[in-house]
Parts: sequence; C-alpha cells; structure tokens
Amino acid sequence: MKSHLLIWLLLMISGAAGAQSNYVQISTNKGNMIVMLYDETPLHRDNFLKVIRNGMFKDMEFNRVIKGFVSQGGELDETILDREKLHPGQTLQRIAAEIKPNLYHKKGALGAGRNDNPEKSSYVDQIYLVQGKIQTDAQLDLIENKTGRKFSAEQRNTYKKTGGTPGLDGDYTIFGELISGMAVAEAINNVPASTKDRPLSPVTFTFHILTAKEIKKLHENSGH
Repeated sequence: MKSHLLIWLLLMISGAAGAQSNYVQISTNKGNMIVMLYDETPLHRDNFLKVIRNGMFKDMEFNRVIKGFVSQGGELDETILDREKLHPGQTLQRIAAEIKPNLYHKKGALGAGRNDNPEKSSYVDQIYLVQGKIQTDAQLDLIENKTGRKFSAEQRNTYKKTGGTPGLDGDYTIFGELISGMAVAEAINNVPASTKDRPLSPVTFTFHILTAKEIKKLHENSGH
C-alpha cells in the first residue's frame, strides 16, 4: 500500500505541472487530502498561502457539491457579493486570472471560484475540487467546436481515462491538484445534497501548509 502511494505521488509530481514548491493538507470530516500548488500560477498560489496563514480556511465548509462536477468550498458567492454591495466604493478583492492551457480541469484539479466578470478574475477565498466525468472524443469535439479551443493529446487522454470538467477550461484558473486523498474527494462529492446543491450534513475542512520537514516525512512514510 505504501509503495502504491509513493508511485502515485511521484507520478503526480512528475506530470505536466512538474515539481512544485508548496503542498497543503486538507483536513475534513471525511478524511484528509493533500494538494500540490502550481508555481505557474504565482498570484493564486501566494494568495492561497496567505489566506491560510491568516486563518481564513479554518473550519470552513464545502457548501456547494454537484455530483460528477465539482465540490466548492469557502465563502459563498452571495455572501461576497452582498458584502461588496454594502461598500460600493471599496476596491473589489479579486485575483487576476492565471488561466494556462496546460493547467486544466482534470479530476482532482484545484480551481478558484469567481463571479461572472470579463476579466475572469477569481475570488480570494473560494475554491473547488474537480470531480467531473469520463469524457468521449465526441464530447470533447463538441466542446472544441463550441469554444474554438483545442485539447492536446495529453488532455484528451486524461479526460477519457480519468475524467474531469473540460467545459470549464479557459474560463477558470486551475492552480493546483490532488496528490493524495482522491477517495476522500469522491466521498465528499457524493454526499447527499439539497436541491440548491448544499450538503444535507456539513462537510467541514481546514487547510494546513506542509513544512519542508512534513513533505520529507510524507516521502519517508511512503516507503522510499
């Protein structure tokens, strides 16, 4: 089991995004997950680390869970937008979009939520984990024809083998991916939810930034 975990970890780290600098543990009441943050999206990476250190992502909830699509957590759109309406003169807290063709909505990807805005800028405190579904070439062709965007051979292979939400590519920033705890992510995405996609029982989470020592220990515990 340990050797299998290590192999998966190494494969994820050596993938398209390459070796990265920062890792975060997501502790939930369904189990733990670990995400790798992309250095290719420094604005989102640095904001994410900042809000974690400031205690923003402590005892938060996955408040929008759509089976076979995404699990969203953090502050709700309505809460953010209502607060901004009360202070119309204040500069909106947003992160400039960092949408990269090679960072896409495969299963396990970590994305930043946003409202409908032409710049596609992200909220500072709303995230989602991609669950998605297995795609076919025909489905991917339809998305290409509709959006004018082309999927690489690697992306097609990934979407057909492990799934994702390719329809979101090019519209939202992906800034990390799961390297451990996919079964936990699946369990969260499968919880019973209301007609408004809110889990009937709270799914809470807290983020913890892994130290260099903890990352080293992670490798050691994997049997390598």
